[in-house]
Amino acid sequence: MTHAGGYIADARIRAAEWLPWVFAALCYFAAPSYLTLGSYILTMIIFALSLDLILGYGGIITLGHSAYFGTGAYVAGILALRLTGEPLLGLLAGTLGAGLLGLFTGLVILRTRGLALLMLTLAITSLCYEVANRATRLTGGADGLGGFSIRPILGLFSFDMFGKTAYLYCLVILFASWWLVRRLVYSPFGASLTGVRENNVRMHAIGAPVYQRRVVAYTISAALAGLAGALLTQTTQFVGLNVLGFELSGELIVMLVLGGVGRIYGAFVGPLVYLVAQDYLAKRFPEYWYFGIGAMLVLVVMFARGGILGIIDAGIARLRRGS
Repeated sequence: MTHAGGYIADARIRAAEWLPWVFAALCYFAAPSYLTLGSYILTMIIFALSLDLILGYGGIITLGHSAYFGTGAYVAGILALRLTGEPLLGLLAGTLGAGLLGLFTGLVILRTRGLALLMLTLAITSLCYEVANRATRLTGGADGLGGFSIRPILGLFSFDMFGKTAYLYCLVILFASWWLVRRLVYSPFGASLTGVRENNVRMHAIGAPVYQRRVVAYTISAALAGLAGALLTQTTQFVGLNVLGFELSGELIVMLVLGGVGRIYGAFVGPLVYLVAQDYLAKRFPEYWYFGIGAMLVLVVMFARGGILGIIDAGIARLRRGS
């Protein structure tokens, strides 16, 4: 079988891949009181997908991915406050704004590796945070950006107080983002990106444009992160400095490691488990909920390096051997 044929075969959607969407649809009807949390989880899944594209498949380690999430969030918020609250236009503006920032910063930081790369990603996030904090007339500074409203989607579906429209809106955008990332991963571009991660020297030796591929992947990842940020702004109708914080970047990595890095669906499982556990533990143990999250992460890292999906895969393999 040729490589092209292999990509086509791999790209076929298997029946099990529809399970997350069936589960999301069931949650809409079975848990109507948790739709606001559900919208946030769906948004974080898009954010995690954006990071998985460069970390899981490209091997690009970053601690400052919130810079692009926050850029998309602020662009959408400023657009809604100053010009128009049209939701699709806001999503497009947030995506393009973060994508452009990702392109310009990626051209610089991707010339470095290791610790230097990590420090530069942190520096970019710090700069974005400081700009948002200082430009109070534009961003609201420490008080945040609010006082705007989002128009009905396509002029038909208004955002309601119960979060029904927001949940379905996030679900549709997540589906489009998943489709894009999946197509990229199961394409020649995705294969070359994985090759760069596995053996950078060998990819250089065969003449692959390593630097260009990394920049393109980083730009797409930043754009997806901006899309998630814009989505959060529209569903909450508020933007705060926390969208540019280091804590958010750290939580994102924890979510991805928890679910499974480089698995696509690890980006689905990780945010779901992390945020549901956070919500439960914060209600039951408001002073010690971080301990529960930390213990869960330690157990996963020590006993399941493939994350929760790794545990599931190991269980399925044992069942098959037993049968």
